[in-house]
Amino acid sequence: MSLLMAFSIVLVVLSIGDIISTKTKAFIPSVFVAALLFLFGFWTFFPQDIVALAGFEKSIIYLSMYLLITHMGTLLTVRELLRQWKTIAIALIGIVGICALTLTIGKAIWGWETVVIATPPLTGGIVAAIIMSEAATSIGRENLAVLAIVTYVMQGFVGYPLTALMLKKEGNRLLSGFRSGVLKHVKQNETSGDVNNRKKLIPPLPEKYITTYVILTKLAITSLLAVQFANLIKPIMDISPFVMCLFFGVIAQELGFVEQKPLNLANSFGFLMTGLMAFIFAGLAKATPSMLAKIAIPLAGIIILGVIGMGILSMILGKKLGYTKEMSFAIALTALYGFPPNYILTEEASKVLAKTDEEKEFLMDEMLPKMLVGGFTTVTIVSVIIAGIFSKLL
Repeated sequence: MSLLMAFSIVLVVLSIGDIISTKTKAFIPSVFVAALLFLFGFWTFFPQDIVALAGFEKSIIYLSMYLLITHMGTLLTVRELLRQWKTIAIALIGIVGICALTLTIGKAIWGWETVVIATPPLTGGIVAAIIMSEAATSIGRENLAVLAIVTYVMQGFVGYPLTALMLKKEGNRLLSGFRSGVLKHVKQNETSGDVNNRKKLIPPLPEKYITTYVILTKLAITSLLAVQFANLIKPIMDISPFVMCLFFGVIAQELGFVEQKPLNLANSFGFLMTGLMAFIFAGLAKATPSMLAKIAIPLAGIIILGVIGMGILSMILGKKLGYTKEMSFAIALTALYGFPPNYILTEEASKVLAKTDEEKEFLMDEMLPKMLVGGFTTVTIVSVIIAGIFSKLL
């Protein structure tokens, strides 16, 4: 298959997801549709490496992740991160809820090894899945090694539609208050004064020098420093370079070195996000029909138990902290997919619910910081820690 053929097929699949999502007003999220189409494609005529053939090689995807996550950091001020302590608490209690049910009810039904292997991937991303897959292989349980990977691959099928539903309900509530005048749109950059007008340590460049190359250069340097700093402190504190990119994005924007939304200013955000989404769906190539048939029952059971556990505890804590049950559950659900689906789902819900650009911006400012912080708390940080602990429990 040629480069352009593979690229076109990947884009057609993603486009169909967007169209169906728009037609159904985000009731069926685009990521869910795209995941189903990719799965069907891999089972029929898609080459297993169609995403790589389309030009989205691993090195390009990692570059995209570094730049995109640093970009996301520029959307959050230091004060905004401190304000999100409730979000972090809800995300963490969601993880506790997953472990509480899988390690009790799940253990009684499927056994200790099965739930220990499957739980960490359910709390986060691919790193946790790889750690547990290798742990299962080391004890000679190849079927459980497959379960770890497939749990990571398939949990989005539950997370995407549930999150879309929660965000739509929360978005409708927010819009109702906004349109009636009860809720006001306090922009993120107004929570600590106007970020763009506030005097910063590094003065802004003259507008004539703010070109695509200059913007991307500053963003790349920020990402580079973040990754090098993560490597430097690794012997003392092992922090994911992606988490560090988020923090460095916040700091660079606060200092004035990087503009807010730099990839949007450089007209690069959409293409990088496209590649990253395609790469995530490439993992479905491993989910063959025979593989799914062997582990279908424990896979479905563990995911259901985990979602119930996270839902109950996140809603209880969220209510005590002043969040709605819908927003609380949506934050907890970020554990099932992380970034970038948390961004895509939030933008999708905001776009279909809002009637004006101002309403869309209001919804994004209200929901996106919570979804981003929730995703980084669960997927990028906590899931890796849990996988490290659980791998030693076998």
